[in-house]
Amino acid sequence: MNSFMSWVGGKKALREEVVQRFPLYYERYIEVFGGGGWVLFHKPPGRDFEVYNDFNSLLANLYRCVRDKPDLLMNALKYVLNSREDFDRVRLALRRQRTTDVQRAAWFYQIIRYSYASALTSYGSQPHDMRANFLLIEQAHRRLKDVVVENKDFEKLIRQYDRPVSLFYCDPPYHATEGYYQNIGEDGFTEKDHIRLRDALLSIEGKFLLSYNDDAFVRELYDAPGIQIEAVTRLNNIKQRYDPNCQFAEVFIANYDMTERQRAATQLNLFDFGQEI
Repeated sequence: MNSFMSWVGGKKALREEVVQRFPLYYERYIEVFGGGGWVLFHKPPGRDFEVYNDFNSLLANLYRCVRDKPDLLMNALKYVLNSREDFDRVRLALRRQRTTDVQRAAWFYQIIRYSYASALTSYGSQPHDMRANFLLIEQAHRRLKDVVVENKDFEKLIRQYDRPVSLFYCDPPYHATEGYYQNIGEDGFTEKDHIRLRDALLSIEGKFLLSYNDDAFVRELYDAPGIQIEAVTRLNNIKQRYDPNCQFAEVFIANYDMTERQRAATQLNLFDFGQEI
């Protein structure tokens, strides 16, 4: 299923590639940098314990309201205006006004939907019917009903939920692009944070899968025994309007064999083929 929202750095284009690299067995799934939740929503719900986390408190509050108060949220969104004046007013209110959790969630969702490229900084000047999102919110509400929503620093979250049966999926702000994330509700991600994330992941008992931009700093950071690095490419969403074939280089990094799910599926297909013969 799709997410109910777009987000800077969202994994809509790579979600299937991510899920294909999950290990065959885990009991806890923790999405450390939740963002738009594209991987969580694409991942088939199972019997595993699921956690969505984001350090942006406005984002965590929005997810909790979608999970627990969808009707109140949609009611607050029914009559919002798609205008530059209202966009600027709501942006200012999010920073200054104290209000209910539902009203903050509605304001934040309005900013996400009406901002240019969902970057939260400038008005998008595009037609959009807010009510068209209500079905997505209802679907997300049902999917999130058993998901724990956290608002923690990644290091504290990893330490809290680490077990031998845990799988941490991490999609941090990409190296040298951190400025894109200095928006409403966020204070940015620094080079020290990239190093801190590496140190936290290399010390866990469970498994981790990490998606990053492919650059020398990232590769050097995770050049360690037992760590796999796989290069992939996807369409460059920012440049494709000018260059439709422009690709963006990324890497998957894990502390386990990322091919085990694919190999198991291949062996099963070979077995079925043998049975038919």
